[in-house]
Amino acid sequence: MASLISSPCCSSSVKRINAALSIPKLPSVRISAPKKIPTKEKIQGLTPGNKITMENNVSVTTLQEQNISLRSDSFATLEMYAILEAIADRVEMHHNIGEQRDNWNTLLLNSLNMITLTATTMAGVAATGAVNQGGSGLALNLTSTLLFSAATGMLVLMNKIQPSQLVEEQRNATRLFKQLQSQIETQLALGCPTKDDVKDAMEKVLALDKAYPLPLLGAMLEKFPKTLSPTVWWPRNSQNRARKQSKTEHNGWTEDLEMEMRDIVDVIKRKDKEDYERLGNIVLKTNKVLAVAGPLLTGIAAISSAHGGSWAATIAAMAGALATTVNTFEHGGQVGMVFEMYRNCAGFFSLVEETIESTLNESDVEKRENGELLELKLGLQLGRSLSQVKELAEKARYSQIEGGTIDEFASKIH
Repeated sequence: MASLISSPCCSSSVKRINAALSIPKLPSVRISAPKKIPTKEKIQGLTPGNKITMENNVSVTTLQEQNISLRSDSFATLEMYAILEAIADRVEMHHNIGEQRDNWNTLLLNSLNMITLTATTMAGVAATGAVNQGGSGLALNLTSTLLFSAATGMLVLMNKIQPSQLVEEQRNATRLFKQLQSQIETQLALGCPTKDDVKDAMEKVLALDKAYPLPLLGAMLEKFPKTLSPTVWWPRNSQNRARKQSKTEHNGWTEDLEMEMRDIVDVIKRKDKEDYERLGNIVLKTNKVLAVAGPLLTGIAAISSAHGGSWAATIAAMAGALATTVNTFEHGGQVGMVFEMYRNCAGFFSLVEETIESTLNESDVEKRENGELLELKLGLQLGRSLSQVKELAEKARYSQIEGGTIDEFASKIH
C-alpha cells in the first residue's frame, strides 16, 4: 500500500519539475508584447488635439534651428580665426619689408653721398690746375663725369620711390594691422562672432591692403600728388553695424551727447584736419623742389666736368657740393616720411569724423554704437578725459555763437 500511495506523488513531482523547466521558453514568444501596452503617459497624451505630441514636434524643430544657428556661429568663428592668421602674417610681412626699405634708405643715402663727394673732390683737384701734366687732369675730369652721371641716375630712382616714405607706410600698416588683430581677438573673447562680423573684418583687411600696398611696381602709392589727400584705410561704403553691448536707456544716447559729438566733429574739421593738410602740402612742395634740385645739380656737375677747364671744373665742384647738401637734407631729413606722417594723421581725423557722422546719421538709436562707449573711445583717441571732451564741445559751441574760431585743437596726442 505504501508503494501504491507514493507512486502518484512521485509522478506529480516529476510533472512539476518538467513544467518548471519549460517556463524559460515562454518569454521568447512575447518579447515585443510590452511595446503594445500603452502606458499611463501615452494614454494621457491621447487627449483631444494631441497637445503633447505637438509640443514635442515644436521643441524638436526649435532644437534643430538652434543647432543650425550654433553650427553657423561656429563656422563664423573658424572664419574669424582664419582672418586672424592672415592678419598675423601681414603684420610680419609689413614689419620685415619696412626694415628692408629702411636699410635701402640708409645704404642709398650713404652711397650717393660718397659718390658725389668723391666726384666733387676730383673736380676740385682738376680745377686747381696742379695736375695737368701727363693727362692727369683729363683722367680726373672723365672720372668725375662718370661718377656725377651715376649719382644723377641713382638720385632720380631714389627720389622716385622715396625710401623714407616707403618705410613710414610699412610702419603705419604694421600698427594698423596689429590694431585690427587686437579688435578681432577682443571680439572672439567676448562672444561668438556672426557672419556680419566676418564680412566687416574682411572689408577692413582688404581696405588696409589697398591703402598700404606691398609691391613697388604697379601698386606703389603716388609720392608726389598734386595736393595732400588723407589716407583711407577703412571701408568707406560699410554701414554702421550694431555691436553686441550692454543695453542701457536709449542705448546711452541723449540730445546733449549728440550735440557734443557734432561740436567735436566741427573742431576736428576746422582745426586738426585742416592744419595737418596745410602742413602736409607745405612738406609736399618742399619735397618736390628737393627731388628736382638734387638730380639737376648732379647733372650740371657732370656736364661741367666733361667740358674740362678750370671754370667748368669749379662749377662742377660747386654743383656737386650743393647736390650733396640737398640730397642729405631730403633723404637724411626724411622729408618723404614727414609727408606720409601728415597724410596718415589727416586720415585718422577723417576716420574719426566719418565714424561720428555715420553714427549720428542712424535714426534708430538701438542700431548705433552705445553713446557712452563711443564718447569714451573718442576721449582716448584724442588724449582727453570725458570732462575735457565736454569742455572742448562747450568751447566750440560758444565760439560758433560768438562768430569766432576756437583756439584749441581737438587732439592732444597728434
